[in-house]
Amino acid sequence: MPLRFTLRQLEYFLAVGQTGSVALAAEKMHVSAPSISAAISQLEADFGLQLFVRKHARGLAPTQAGRQLMARATQVLAEAEEMNRLVGEISGQVQGELFLGCLLTFAQILVPALRRSFETRFPMVRVAHVEKNQQEIIDALRSGALDIALTYDLAIPEDLQFVPLVSLPPYVLLPDGHPLADLSQVTVEVLQDEPMVLLDLPLSAEYFLSFFGAAGIKPRIGERTRDMAVMRGLVANGYGYSIANIRPLNDLAPDGRKLRFVPLVGAVGPMMLGLLMARGAEGVLTISAFIEHCRAQLTADRIPGLDLRPL
Repeated sequence: MPLRFTLRQLEYFLAVGQTGSVALAAEKMHVSAPSISAAISQLEADFGLQLFVRKHARGLAPTQAGRQLMARATQVLAEAEEMNRLVGEISGQVQGELFLGCLLTFAQILVPALRRSFETRFPMVRVAHVEKNQQEIIDALRSGALDIALTYDLAIPEDLQFVPLVSLPPYVLLPDGHPLADLSQVTVEVLQDEPMVLLDLPLSAEYFLSFFGAAGIKPRIGERTRDMAVMRGLVANGYGYSIANIRPLNDLAPDGRKLRFVPLVGAVGPMMLGLLMARGAEGVLTISAFIEHCRAQLTADRIPGLDLRPL
């Protein structure tokens, strides 16, 4: 029986199976819904099998045959991507898909411009990115769901490799007009009686709280959030101070209220911004090209979207 299906059809098939919807699959793949429907119909005709059960108001559910073929299609697409990478290695061309992760606290600042500049430099590469917390990044790299990730040097396991790029010291965010806002620097001892807005993400929160543990004191945690923008908004509206390492170019919270930044000193080590990957991954041409691109774009005196001037 001649091979009739295409890799693109398999991608559409998997997208429908994963989302349970032609419309959502079309959105995910950036194509029209009729294109997705046509691909599924063609596969069903070529295979002589029903791949999905259409459930009114509940989308599509894969049949038993559909589930079996989804598992095999996943393998076929992974092998095709590996072949594409091998061709790139042989030909010396940087090409294929790069699965990039980024810590969600700064993904919105760094990823869009970095991705655009890399894809412009290497037009045969397509970057697919996701935002995750540190533990999710580690898990995704271990499972192979990500090729490389922009993150901090937080609790790096021995089976992964971290490439440092830029050191980012911690600072305290305060609302404009706060009594501490005009100080040249602050310590955790000065902050211990002030309410804290904790950026409560896995491993990141432990890093911030370790400053207080090292001084033998406990912070007064008044608010917790997992969203950097919400944290900035809470601080600007007087709910307390917070601690961060990433400083955007402007000093405004999302609602337009002004923030003040003061260096945090004492037993408070900086965060190292860098790239995390599986050991040996830099041997892949596309990954090594991305590492070198990041080294050129993210330097100690310039990171697009960030203010690196001394406070």
